[in-house]
Amino acid sequence: MTRHEQVALAKSFEGYSRRNFMRMLLGSSALSLVALNRLNAAVYEGLASLNQDYLQDPSPDGTYWDAVREHFMFEDGLIMMNNGTIGPMPRPVFHTLVKYFRMQCTNPYDCYNFLPSKREDVRTRLASFINASPDEVVLTRNTTEGMNFVANGLDLQSGDEVLMSSMEHPAGIHPWRLKAERHGITVRDIPIGLPPQSVEEITDAFEQAITPRTKVISISHTVYISGLIAPIRELSRIARERGILLLADSAHGLGMLDLDMKELGADFLSSSPYKWLGAPTGSGLLYVRKEAQDRLWPTIASSGWDSRESARRFETLGQRADPIIFALGEAIDFQNIIGRERIERRVKTLAGYLKTELSGIRGVRLHTSPDPYLSAGLTAFSVEGVEPTRLVDYLREKYNIVIRTIGNREAGTYGVRVSTHFYLSTKHIDMLLEGVKYLADRA
Repeated sequence: MTRHEQVALAKSFEGYSRRNFMRMLLGSSALSLVALNRLNAAVYEGLASLNQDYLQDPSPDGTYWDAVREHFMFEDGLIMMNNGTIGPMPRPVFHTLVKYFRMQCTNPYDCYNFLPSKREDVRTRLASFINASPDEVVLTRNTTEGMNFVANGLDLQSGDEVLMSSMEHPAGIHPWRLKAERHGITVRDIPIGLPPQSVEEITDAFEQAITPRTKVISISHTVYISGLIAPIRELSRIARERGILLLADSAHGLGMLDLDMKELGADFLSSSPYKWLGAPTGSGLLYVRKEAQDRLWPTIASSGWDSRESARRFETLGQRADPIIFALGEAIDFQNIIGRERIERRVKTLAGYLKTELSGIRGVRLHTSPDPYLSAGLTAFSVEGVEPTRLVDYLREKYNIVIRTIGNREAGTYGVRVSTHFYLSTKHIDMLLEGVKYLADRA
């Protein structure tokens, strides 16, 4: 498809309201499925052509990312800086989601006869995306489900010990607290600085806390409160040497970082692709290292839990919303054509610019490390004399920028959190900085 044909196809859909667009997609004509396939093809051909223009540039400038942003469907000038809760889907992901849900409307037979076999293709692509084997990948619904699968599935006895950090998400805390109530295990919190000053500050704290009863380290890889990227590789090495299992809550990692399971070394890792990868809500990843699979019982049992010899035995959930899984595969394709390393570099570049500029504003306290090894696309901060809710509301009203409050006042972590994904520009960040400075100057 030529550039002229791509433009013509895109223009043929201009002027549609969202409601009319959905009516067209879900209409009885088979042409809607053809149109969706052609639209996706046009997007990928456009990205491939763009990549050719920047073939030798691993870190292209804003022009490249402005062009990528055009493949998202933001309305009314919305500037989304809260991928940490839910991120946007690029157009091809939305098209794929609609295409396969339409099949349930028009031909439910294929939903159980044809579509389930396509799950394995998505599993294979997801495994490649994180440098793992398909036999180590469980398709879940979110990070919480994966964390519960591990906490529920491990045989722990009364008095056995689980170490976690002082900044875990509720999904990382409550599965272990429930197990403590039922089975008498001990859960211990290890304090982490805000921000920590070095990798050793974290690894030393955990290493010194290990006792003969320690069986599991359960820690956020991507800390939602502070934006910390925990040193999972170093902690995994410590855990492996002592026969301890390590579970990483990487809710934000998939799509923000160029994840490599072999390099990280975690026994288990759970993530939510609908935050940074651009997948729909209801899609999740649980990685279970092959050597750790025999130590984990399935939480949900149906046919296959006792006969499958891979991580698939933890996935006997019954009927699934397969269109969500196929849209997850499309999200992987979308990021792959841009490049995982290129995306991580862009995310960290934007975050670095934001942190550098924030540090020059009077009254701003950064909760996130400036070290790019210990931070990535989440930046948390507070402004002396400015209520975090005031900052969130002002930025939305003035600039249509979406951020969120985060943390706890009593714990000293209360502030706001900003997500800097690749579709943003320094112009968007400058708008945010202007708003922060305005409120800080009047505090």
